[in-house]
Amino acid sequence: MAEKLEQLEQHLEQFIENTRQMGIIVSDFQPQGQPVLNQKIHAMITGMQEIDRCKAQLQDVQVPLEVFEYIDQGRNPQLYTKDCMEKSLAKNEQVKGKIDALKKFRSQLMLELDKVFPEEIAKYKAAREIVKEEHT
Repeated sequence: MAEKLEQLEQHLEQFIENTRQMGIIVSDFQPQGQPVLNQKIHAMITGMQEIDRCKAQLQDVQVPLEVFEYIDQGRNPQLYTKDCMEKSLAKNEQVKGKIDALKKFRSQLMLELDKVFPEEIAKYKAAREIVKEEHT
């Protein structure tokens, strides 16, 4: 897959370069430059055909719509991955904080319940130990 993407990237870079060169030729067009212009037009047509051929090999590539939004906003699409990682890390920290808070709450609840219902909590702890032993 990486080879196919690199091939497409090369075709696109060549197409962009041909487009740039054609823009230079057209902006300062002289009649004697017609053969060179024709050659560049032909190169662009060939480039489009090569890009179109690459399309069939890359049909299974899925690009998140947000990447196109980054491009439309003039942002580097590679920043999308960085932003996703940062969001994941922030969410992970948030969830970890909730888990830690629930563990502390459970511990405190068990202490308080043990003061009020010592026999029931002892039975509960014994039952939990049996379950733990069965799963190991």
